[in-house]
Formats: sequence, structure tokens, C-alpha cells
Amino acid sequence: MMRTALYPILLAAAASLLPVTVAAQTPGAGALSMLERGEWQLLERGASAAPRRMCVTDVQQLLQPEHPGQQCKRFVVENSPKQMTVTYDCADAGQGRTAVRVETSRLVQISTQGVSGGSPFSRTIEGRRVGACTSAALAR
Repeated sequence: MMRTALYPILLAAAASLLPVTVAAQTPGAGALSMLERGEWQLLERGASAAPRRMCVTDVQQLLQPEHPGQQCKRFVVENSPKQMTVTYDCADAGQGRTAVRVETSRLVQISTQGVSGGSPFSRTIEGRRVGACTSAALAR
């Protein structure tokens, strides 16, 4: 009897959380809004590979470093003044979870993991704006 009496209370409590979940899906002003557009250098921590450069015309490009150019569905997990965390699904191309911590308008720390092309990945990347986009960077 006691359990049955608690159901309406639990349902009301759960329903009160729904607007928070919906609001979390809407990427508004937050961590990424302060970042500068331009050419960015992405350096993977602990890797010997040369840094990758990309022309960032939309700062949300930094949310999918392993799926560049893919049209993916995103869910915003956190969007505070200094950090944005998203999960995303790119259908057959894979999925991931990325956290971008903003240090300055030109420096970010990116932690990303997931699956791309059927293989798992986990990377920690430092992103640094290095200047205006060049024609070579636009091609990447």
C-alpha cells in the first residue's frame, strides 16, 4: 500500500525534471560563444603525429574532431561558461562524447571518445587558434 501511494509523488518529481532535460538539449550561449573563428591547430596529447590544422568557421566544429564535416545529432550534456560537453550520433559513421574546456578565446582542451568507422577512439587534444583562415586551411 505504501509503495502505491508513492507513485504519484515519484511521477510528479520525474515530470518536474523534464524541462531541465529539454533545456539541456538547446545549445545557447555558453563556453563556445567566446571562442574566436579562424585557423586552429589541434595537437593530440601523447601522440607523435603532426598537429592537424582546420579552418573553424563555426566553433561547434570543435565538438566532433573525429567526425569532421559529418551531419550528426547532438545532445548537450553540459553548457557552462567554461565547458561544453556533448554526445553525438553520426549514424553509420559512428558516435562520440566530447568535452571542450575553454581556457581563453584562443585556447581549448578537448577530450573526446567514441567510435569512428567501426573503431574505438579516445583522445585528449589541445586546440589553439593560430590566425586567420588561409586558403589551404579552408580546403581541409
